[in-house]
Amino acid sequence: MKRRTLALWVMASFLSTTSPALAQDLGAGIRQDMPELMNLYRDLHQHPELSMQETRSAGLLAEEARRLGFEVTSGVGGTGVVAVLRNGDGPVVMLRADMDALPVEEQTGLPFASRARGTSLAGIESGIMHACGHDTHMAAWVGTARRMVAMRERWSGTLVMVGQPGEEIGQGALAMINDGLFTRFPKPDYAIAFHDSAGLPAGTIGYSVGPALANVDSVDVTVHGVGGHGAYPHTTRDPIVLGSRIVTTLQTLISRELNPLDSAVVTVGSFQSGTKHNIISDEAKLLITVRSYTPEIRTQLLDGIRRVVRGEAIAAGMPDDRMPEIAIRETDFTPATINSDRLTESTAALFRQHFGEERVRQVPPVMAGEDFSRYRLADPSIESLIFWVGGVPQDRWQEAGGDPQRLPSLHSPFWAPEADAVISTATEAMVVAALGAFGQPAQP
Repeated sequence: MKRRTLALWVMASFLSTTSPALAQDLGAGIRQDMPELMNLYRDLHQHPELSMQETRSAGLLAEEARRLGFEVTSGVGGTGVVAVLRNGDGPVVMLRADMDALPVEEQTGLPFASRARGTSLAGIESGIMHACGHDTHMAAWVGTARRMVAMRERWSGTLVMVGQPGEEIGQGALAMINDGLFTRFPKPDYAIAFHDSAGLPAGTIGYSVGPALANVDSVDVTVHGVGGHGAYPHTTRDPIVLGSRIVTTLQTLISRELNPLDSAVVTVGSFQSGTKHNIISDEAKLLITVRSYTPEIRTQLLDGIRRVVRGEAIAAGMPDDRMPEIAIRETDFTPATINSDRLTESTAALFRQHFGEERVRQVPPVMAGEDFSRYRLADPSIESLIFWVGGVPQDRWQEAGGDPQRLPSLHSPFWAPEADAVISTATEAMVVAALGAFGQPAQP
């Protein structure tokens, strides 16, 4: 019997076993850690760092892991941290937290709100904020590492803790893989991560079976025209009119060409052209985001964009040498995150048994992107799972009637999760999931 199959069989066999002392030990340990974890969270929140620049954050994680006895390597894939704890024979389980913040000016009003500013790799200067909650991810990473060390007599195998840079720009996971994550360090049998959620009440766990997050493509379209005076449009080829036709026709890729049972998004997020009321410009630029769950639909949409853009240009009478230019940013592509069925279902069963049915729910996949997908794609033998931990304060959730559209979303300058609930729940859930993968699930 393969090691992976054996571990999952042992995990399933433990589902009918109860160990109140284990749950009590885990809960008591987390409560003991929470004051320090909250101090760490507030520190990280006040000192956010942009993608691929997370030196201070990485240093804090590395310092904590070394203190706990992990073998720690810094600078993996740029600013990534890999901490390895060998604890006898058994599976290799990788737990990941992302570290980067966003170029967002914080408006939460928190007493420890970020006032940091920085310049992105693209050269854009801005405020910086943990508007996606990665500060809670890092604090829970530390909490999980502490509990796994404290409970090491209850599991056997190798634990790999990864602090990943650059998730927000979809580059960090691939950078770590290319820097030898699976060759310089033990290759995982299981990879597990969580993300805080602005669509679930605080302390609730959500999971998706199969697709969890989407393929994300960025497409740039440059529409060429012939400029001139706004009073004499017949002497020009107006790129704004052509660009508008393109924007409208692109919507039919979803509404008329895609199976209604399939999910996808084509959004034109930016349309830039012209400088003055009475001047017809000679160029327009469209920036498009394309989202899907399968390689087949991704290909269909990207091919459709090429066809629509060229077809509308021909209909507008553009000559061959003035056809629009289309650039699909392959370096910015983030593949869909697909949860492994068996690991997801077994871990969800452990969550329900440990936390109770009311705190665990299956949720639909979302159209956001997440480069956690890269780990499983790099080696399909790795089973992976990413789940959600709700962060909306209970009073805000009730005021909104449970409607996330009435609440700040991730990436909002107003996003302020109930951090203690996220960190404590996520720490507990990550430990439960890790022990399950090691074949020794935590039981209530």
